[in-house]
Amino acid sequence: MRRDRSRALLAATLLATLVLALPGAGRFFAPAQAADVPLTLALTPSRDPAALQEAGDAFVRAITRLSGVPMRAQVASDYAGVVEALRSRRVDLAFVHPVGYVLANREAGCRILVRDIWQGKTSYTARFYVRKDSGIQRVEDLRGKTVAFVDPASSSGYIYPMMLLIKQGLVRDRDPKTFFKEALFAGTHESALRSLVQGRVDAAASFDKSPELELKDPALVARLGFVGETPPIPEAGICARPGLSPDVVARVKTALLAMKGPEHAAVLKNIYNIDGFEEAADGDYDPVRDAVSLMGLARPK
Repeated sequence: MRRDRSRALLAATLLATLVLALPGAGRFFAPAQAADVPLTLALTPSRDPAALQEAGDAFVRAITRLSGVPMRAQVASDYAGVVEALRSRRVDLAFVHPVGYVLANREAGCRILVRDIWQGKTSYTARFYVRKDSGIQRVEDLRGKTVAFVDPASSSGYIYPMMLLIKQGLVRDRDPKTFFKEALFAGTHESALRSLVQGRVDAAASFDKSPELELKDPALVARLGFVGETPPIPEAGICARPGLSPDVVARVKTALLAMKGPEHAAVLKNIYNIDGFEEAADGDYDPVRDAVSLMGLARPK
């Protein structure tokens, strides 16, 4: 579920920026026809790709077993690659972060199926993390400092933190270097935070539970505080590209919504540390569309 080098890189990277199971014996769907080509579920690469692929493989095995829809998992090369794969129909469904869904809906006509329940919530915030011994106490104190973002298409790792700075008048022309001395992209939330704790940057942008979930070491977590927090961001979810069989999509969605409770907890935790899913509607992401527009990523006229 969180990003600017230059406007040119941002535009190129953002051109393109991934279902589950239901409990109970005797409630499985009938198997899909053997001739069916497996659907491909794309995974947003928010952590170590090898570990994510392993978790994704277990996830789609559960979906196939419980929904009767053959599926396979594929980790995208980067956030933008998820949207491009949906647009070109190389994948069929995708775990998408909020900005990723807005772009996938706009560029590929995808529709949201379900929204993640994470830490018992369906929204989160983004923050600028700093070391407690740095003397940085306000967002304004980051002027002239170095920052690690996550990815140019990350909601909590770039888009929303930048929106916070723009609305406070701290960044001009959507360029982070009008405020920071240097801005880099770490690629993952963990890498951004480790750049901070190791002293390579003065601040890192990430989501509200990121230190506990990504660093895992209480001693490292205790070294960090934060300055500046965004408004709530709707949780990530799973979307489907157009052109899929409505029956297949309905079976997958039903399985996703039924996947909850202890018997599915390990699979859900391993994939993106989530608790389950709830119904989602396209309109849930209108505030994200506003953020995308503020960042100058609206569809060209």
